[in-house]
Amino acid sequence: MLTAAPCPASLVDILKARDLIRAHIAVTPLRTYPALNKIIGHGIEVWVKHENHNVTNSFKARNALAAVMALDPQKRSRGLVAATKGNHGQGVAWAGRLFETPVTIFVPKNNNPDKNEAMKDFGARVIEVGKNYDQALEAAENFSRRHNHRLIHAANDPAVVAGAATVALEILEQNSDLEAIVLPVGGGSLAAGAILAARQLNAPVKIYGVQAERAAAVQRSWLQGQAVFRPPSDTLADGLSTANPYDLTFNVLREGLCGFVTVSEEEIARAVGWFIAATHNLAEGAAAAGLAGLFSLRETLAGKKVAVVLSGSNISLENLKQALNQPPLANPVLLKNCY
Repeated sequence: MLTAAPCPASLVDILKARDLIRAHIAVTPLRTYPALNKIIGHGIEVWVKHENHNVTNSFKARNALAAVMALDPQKRSRGLVAATKGNHGQGVAWAGRLFETPVTIFVPKNNNPDKNEAMKDFGARVIEVGKNYDQALEAAENFSRRHNHRLIHAANDPAVVAGAATVALEILEQNSDLEAIVLPVGGGSLAAGAILAARQLNAPVKIYGVQAERAAAVQRSWLQGQAVFRPPSDTLADGLSTANPYDLTFNVLREGLCGFVTVSEEEIARAVGWFIAATHNLAEGAAAAGLAGLFSLRETLAGKKVAVVLSGSNISLENLKQALNQPPLANPVLLKNCY
């Protein structure tokens, strides 16, 4: 069972977030695929939550909309600001457009141009600044203070966590027999939300986290029991590129995760291909990291019913080509970093 941790979102908060977003975000499918079960092996029954079916092709639409709808209308009308590598920014831009609110998004220089254009298509002003997400976030925070616009943080916001928790809430409502959920971790809203939802529903499901080896600040912090700064390197899972954990989500992850693994670029790339081959759905690197993590944990979770979240499908053509050029894993072996 999950242990106690500070609670940024109660069950009341999560249910309220679900009610707020329901007019704009439908329940996404939870499906199992025999072909994916064969790939993972060890008698594991894999269930895929299709958050790629949301309007922005990512679960981050829930986070942003829940946070924006929770705001006082007067404060919301002044303007919204966010920092992002892509999916969170698209969610904020889309939510801003729904409420005719001006949105300014800060992204690192050399950010995925397709994601930049998607944010602009939703009506946002996109400003490129800094070498990485954390520098873009600093610029967004400064802009928010100067212009009195509401900053919507990608993870360090109770309303954002409540929005993310609606993913696990739906999973547990759709299949109450699940024994584990394996989730990618960037800022941590998705995994923290799942921990909070499971605990407050008294569900015995175990939550596991996954990060890219090249962006493993939160995993290293979890192992050491305290925040560790670790600048991320370029990774196919660009949505997981954070340099340090955030207080709001890390306190929950530290006490609530049953395990936390990292996966290599090759493993992430192969998982992109597995999603396409088995489900005929695109997965970006961050989403594929969760499936790669399940493969890493397959001996630990042998014979169990396990959910993964296809958290987003906003992968660039360049990254997709890179992923599909990986050779198949003909003779899978247990990964060294499995707990």
